Amino acid sequence: MFLGLSIAFAAVLLDQLSKYYMLNEVLGQSTIIVISPVFNLVKAWNTGVSFSMFNNYGSLGAFLLSGVALVIVGFLLYWLKNEANRLAQAALGMIIGGAIGNVIDRVRLGAVFDFLDFHIGESHWPAFNLADSFICIGAAILVLQSVCHYLKKEEGKN
Repeated sequence: MFLGLSIAFAAVLLDQLSKYYMLNEVLGQSTIIVISPVFNLVKAWNTGVSFSMFNNYGSLGAFLLSGVALVIVGFLLYWLKNEANRLAQAALGMIIGGAIGNVIDRVRLGAVFDFLDFHIGESHWPAFNLADSFICIGAAILVLQSVCHYLKKEEGKN
């Protein structure tokens, strides 16, 4: 459990420090800084969930989404406590840390601050932050681990 909690703490710290730095030191009064033909730094506020879904509910939405996220974090902490596999512990830590990082934004700022903007021409991927990255990477690890476990189990049947 220590591994997962350590990674969760590091994820929250990196997420919050990156958001503070990007918002206050890099972007400042700018809303966009073009870095390359496919990448910008932007100042984007997400009051919803992934990809700005449920973005129209204001402070009530931020409160409700924070509550749901904390319930999910509670479930993930229970899973982490009972998880023996260290890779799964690390992945759970990433997801927990990312979720807590975004909850901190919702509580403190009323919305999640996103600043990474990848695009091809005028087609933009929704802006995101390190917390979102930690959640996606952690979830991908859990899925891949589950698939590998299933394939190994199936291979043993033959």
